[in-house]
Amino acid sequence: MASQCKEISIPTADPNDPYAIPAAMPSSADRAPRSFDVADFAIPTRKQDDWRFTPVERMEEFFEVFQPAGKLAVEVSNIDGSSIDSDDVSVETVAMGQAPSGTIAKPNDRVSAVEWNSASSTLVVHVLRDLHQPVLIRIVGESTELDALHMAIVTEDRVHGDVVVEHAGKARLAEGVEISTGKDSHVSVTFIQEWEKGSKHIGNQRIHVGEGASLRHSVVTLGGDVVRIRMDQDFGGEQGDLNMLGIYFVDPGEHIEHRTMVVHNHPECKSRVVYKGALDGKDAHSTWVGNALIEPTAPGTDSYELNRNLVLTPGAIADSEPNLEIENGNIVGAGHASSVGRFDDEELFYLQSRGISEVEARKLVVRGFFGELVEEIGIESIAQHLMNVIDRRLAKGEDKAAQVVVEEN
Repeated sequence: MASQCKEISIPTADPNDPYAIPAAMPSSADRAPRSFDVADFAIPTRKQDDWRFTPVERMEEFFEVFQPAGKLAVEVSNIDGSSIDSDDVSVETVAMGQAPSGTIAKPNDRVSAVEWNSASSTLVVHVLRDLHQPVLIRIVGESTELDALHMAIVTEDRVHGDVVVEHAGKARLAEGVEISTGKDSHVSVTFIQEWEKGSKHIGNQRIHVGEGASLRHSVVTLGGDVVRIRMDQDFGGEQGDLNMLGIYFVDPGEHIEHRTMVVHNHPECKSRVVYKGALDGKDAHSTWVGNALIEPTAPGTDSYELNRNLVLTPGAIADSEPNLEIENGNIVGAGHASSVGRFDDEELFYLQSRGISEVEARKLVVRGFFGELVEEIGIESIAQHLMNVIDRRLAKGEDKAAQVVVEEN
């Protein structure tokens, strides 16, 4: 059984001797409370730093404990639809608070505390042995009544495997996910949000990367009126390797928000965070906030985070905020970058000069923008599906633009 993880403990500086412990100012990892009690968190407002980009007025129903409607259909299988081998993967439902639920960390904001107190049980997917094909957890919403879901994905030591979590249909979902990888394991976990119009998804993930383990964590958000996913991570020992990938496509009126927090708390660990998004249409709004913290206990850290946004039409807004806190000067490297831009006119001109129509040229630019990340997810069936969805989104946007031109004429 993979070892249980405890909440990371961060030293508190002595106010009378601020140099006794490096970085006397509290870091982003210990600034906010962690508690299972909803009352320990204030109701979110835009005046709070963690919520200043978020349309809190559109998600107020997630600020108080509620009775879940139970309208979610959840299935666990191999990605080809066949039944999983119980010797490779165990699937069970346990009570909230029964291990492994609640062993990675306590809730870190009001919506995660509300989810914890609203959900009635935890779905546990435990990878016991090397997997020959990815495990698929498919979550389908059947209504926009409020629902809650809590999951724990656990892998044994030295296990190799892929887990894919797909969200589809129509829902208003508060979701909590705990991911714990065993020592020297090599794991990928991919989350896909492809919600129908009218859906809302407020998610909170806690990620623990085991000693010497490698985790590729991918998030793909392609639909939903309001989607806000916060991901907090730490390492369980030396030489952990974390690769966080994100892809999002935002349609008119949608708010898609991703927040990552990488905590380097052990020596010689590596992290890469790369998120890319495209925004198409009036009032399409994306938010990416990337946080990286290198603690005094983490010499030899190698960390980098990047966010790029491609604005396809006027009227879209992309907020991008990378943050880096370094409390240890003995590191390999640390950096961050972000950008928001429109189509490159030179790229489009070059393609059109080679006889490619403007419509097809735009498709090629966007496919190239996302292509490297899609391939890096590493699951062929998923990669092909994502590129097909992106093509359909671009075609839909072109149809809308043509309709506007006709109406104006």
